Amino acid sequence: MAERAVVVREVGPRDGLQREAPIPVERRLAFIGGLASCGFSDIEVAAFVSERAVPAMAGAAELVAALPTDLGCRWWALVPNARGAELAATAGIEHVTVTVSASEGYSQRNVHMTTEESARQALAIISMVAHADVVISCSFGSPYEAVIEPSAVARLAERFAAGGATVTLADTTGVASPRRLREVLALTGSGVGLHLHDTRGTALLNAYVAIELGVTRFDTAAGGLGGSPFAEDAGGNLATEDLVALLDDLGTRTGIDLGRLLEVDDLLGELVGKELPGRVARTRRGALQG
Repeated sequence: MAERAVVVREVGPRDGLQREAPIPVERRLAFIGGLASCGFSDIEVAAFVSERAVPAMAGAAELVAALPTDLGCRWWALVPNARGAELAATAGIEHVTVTVSASEGYSQRNVHMTTEESARQALAIISMVAHADVVISCSFGSPYEAVIEPSAVARLAERFAAGGATVTLADTTGVASPRRLREVLALTGSGVGLHLHDTRGTALLNAYVAIELGVTRFDTAAGGLGGSPFAEDAGGNLATEDLVALLDDLGTRTGIDLGRLLEVDDLLGELVGKELPGRVARTRRGALQG
């Protein structure tokens, strides 16, 4: 397999579904299997969180136990704390994501901790697992503070990288702009991943700017579903097929079969019972024609 110029981590089974009505484990497994057949190297499949807080993520251990082992995918799971990391490891997950907010207000509402408390917990999780990716939420803005300083985001990123984790910067509420991206990436460097949301319809624009700045890792969700249940009016994720269509047009290798992905979108639309917000999914007739 040719080396991927850009790695797209599909987060639809976790972030994409977390605000939807609960879907049975066996149907989520069919969705994950469909995604794996598209050529993804990395898929976030579950969250080891309170089932009362996020009912859509119930049955995480059961789901992970049923995942195929011969597809060449790295399976990821979100963990909120050390107990979640222990449960994920017991279930067989080797790659975990853990979030730390650059916004004090969002951190208190999301995990009921200060940013510093959350950062210390993340560092403890990093030491417990085979591989951790720390997702710094609200990296480009927050509904709870007037400004998130790029230097504060960069300090967090440096701290987690020094602890042995990879780092992804999340535009949790979809307020990022090319200017804000440039300001933050000028301090963090382009070795971070990006997790973009499309609240204002600018996620693909921001991804294009980031690609030009050298970023090669992105989180996306099939169909453009998802969003934080703790950020009012936050839009869904950057749609995977929208980014892949752009990268295909740029001649950038992802290893992802766009045609097959659009077929999986059909299954996803049936699972959630609604039209998907992603643009290419809604205009698929011309998606493969260029």
